[in-house]
Amino acid sequence: MILAELEVFHSRNYSPTRRLALGYRDLPLDPPPGFGPLLLGGIVAVGADELDGDDYDALLVLMAQLENGLRVVQPRIRNRFQTDKHGLARTVGRLLGGGEHIDFDFDGNGSPLQMTLAATYAAGQLPLNLRPRVFDVLRAGLRWRGPIGPSLITHLSGRHGAPAWSAAAYLDPSRWALDVLGFGDRPATPTKREVQRTFRRLVRDAHPDHGGESEGAAQRIAELTEARRILLS
Repeated sequence: MILAELEVFHSRNYSPTRRLALGYRDLPLDPPPGFGPLLLGGIVAVGADELDGDDYDALLVLMAQLENGLRVVQPRIRNRFQTDKHGLARTVGRLLGGGEHIDFDFDGNGSPLQMTLAATYAAGQLPLNLRPRVFDVLRAGLRWRGPIGPSLITHLSGRHGAPAWSAAAYLDPSRWALDVLGFGDRPATPTKREVQRTFRRLVRDAHPDHGGESEGAAQRIAELTEARRILLS
């Protein structure tokens, strides 16, 4: 299942000029952080290791300008951003959800810098009032140094209580939280008092000091904590 998608048109590797344009975009923003920002942040994270110090600093400046709706003079960082796609190669980045997992998928040969710039310009075309939280995700991607997988999703989303979250936690956070706390089959929404009481009981049961299994205890407690936060927010 495609959760978010970005189509990028870019110069071929042998081209003497470096041009960049955006094509089809499906970048959902809700519920926060949104599948769109997670995809854009993942694209930035993929290219982060390839950037030298000057490119890194220049990207931070470009992100700040686009986040605040300022005019951006072209070309930037050795690439010209344009609307014309004629003669350009095509790369598509996707965020895929299947079962309990969320994965990144890339089809094409866009360079890390080209894709990073494309993700940055795509974020700059989102509604101005939403750009700050979107660019926070991109900057988190720029800081990433690690595997491109579940741990990156956790890093980009700001949910650091567990090594990885299931796709269900992003597709329908409230339903996921209700299921985690055992309220999934109830017709009525639980009260805050019920959520707190159930949370305390389940955390106690999950803790190894109270008879819970040591293996997976941290993951279980982190999920319970995140579920409580969602239902009480």
